[in-house]
Amino acid sequence: MRVLFINNDGGGFADYIDVKPETTVAQLFEQKSSHRNPSDYLIRVNRQPCTSDQALQEDDRVSFTPTKIEGASV
Repeated sequence: MRVLFINNDGGGFADYIDVKPETTVAQLFEQKSSHRNPSDYLIRVNRQPCTSDQALQEDDRVSFTPTKIEGASV
């Protein structure tokens, strides 16, 4: 199954990726950002906030946007 994955971390990129049917948002985050903490990201599906157990559907648009920028002062 194909979804559009938008990674806004660092330089950012967007590309279509293949995922297994019934892949959840949490599983995709683990695959793509296993070294990161999900609570440090705004994670959306089709531009809407989502739950970690939401199953992805064909042609969904998934974005990971960091809420904490490394090196930024508070």
